[in-house]
Amino acid sequence: MASIHNDIPLPVPARDVWDAVRDFGALHQRLVPGFVTACTLDGDARIVTFANGSVAREELIDCNDARQRLVYAINNERLRHYSASVQVIADGDGKSRLLWTIDMLPNELAAYVEGQTREAVIALQKAFPAAAA
Repeated sequence: MASIHNDIPLPVPARDVWDAVRDFGALHQRLVPGFVTACTLDGDARIVTFANGSVAREELIDCNDARQRLVYAINNERLRHYSASVQVIADGDGKSRLLWTIDMLPNELAAYVEGQTREAVIALQKAFPAAAA
């Protein structure tokens, strides 16, 4: 099983990042604008449209405010398994880290998914710029 890990430092407080992560239906507005172009809620799922035109249905598995951790899964014909967790951790004065882990099958799609996550990280960092001095 392929496992993709992202440890993303952000120059903003963990509470601000977590507030955006836990806003499950606002992915395209608050967390990765530009990388995700649309996101609509459908019960406990969100239908996500990516900038490259692909669409995924992401099922909310868990959203834990105490641990600042959200888990979602994708079930479709291309992916036999896809489970992802996003956790926000305070990292010093006014800074945080976002830990994003994806476990997936088939392994043959891992390079594509990893490339997509690199683009998502760029959008995420743009969404949380350092405060002006």
